[in-house]
Amino acid sequence: MNLPNKITIARVFMIPLFLVIYLVPNIPFGNYIAAAIFVIACLTDALDGYLARKYHLVTNFGKFMDPLADKLLVSAALICFVELKLVPAWIIIVIISREFIISGFRLVASDNGVVIAASNIAKFKTTAQMIMSVLLIVNFNLPVFNILEQIFIYLSLILTLISLVDYLFKNRRVLSENNK
Repeated sequence: MNLPNKITIARVFMIPLFLVIYLVPNIPFGNYIAAAIFVIACLTDALDGYLARKYHLVTNFGKFMDPLADKLLVSAALICFVELKLVPAWIIIVIISREFIISGFRLVASDNGVVIAASNIAKFKTTAQMIMSVLLIVNFNLPVFNILEQIFIYLSLILTLISLVDYLFKNRRVLSENNK
C-alpha cells in the first residue's frame, strides 16, 4: 500500500476519534480538539491527492477510497450537527442526498467510460462546507460567529444545489439511453 493510500486510510480512522471527542460531553476543550482533528483530516485529503498525482501513485483503491473517506468525514460531521440541533435536518438531508446522487451519477458515467472531475463549483461547495463545519464544531457562541455560521450553512446549501444542477446539466448525455 502506497503513502497516499495510507493517508486516506488514516483519514477514515480519524472519523471515530473526531466523533468521540466532539460528541462525548465534558471533554476539556473537546470542541477545539474535534475541530483540529477535522481540519487535519480535511488537509490529508489535499495531501494524499497531491502525492498521488505528483509521484504517479494513483491507484484504483485510491480512486475509490479517497472520495468515500471524504464523504464519510463530512457526513459524520453533518449528522452530528443535526444531533446537536445546530443545523435543521432538512438541510443536512439535501446536502447528503446530493453526495449520493453525484456518486451514483459518477458510477453510471464510469460504466460508460466517462470520468467526471470535480468542478470549480463543487470545490467551492466543499470549501464552504468545511468552513461551516469548523465554525459549528468550535461554536464560539458569539453574535458575529453565529451570523457567520448561518451564512456558511446557507451558502453550503446553495452551492450544494448549484453544483448538483451543474454536474447533471454538463454531463446529461451520460444519462441518455443512447450514450454508448
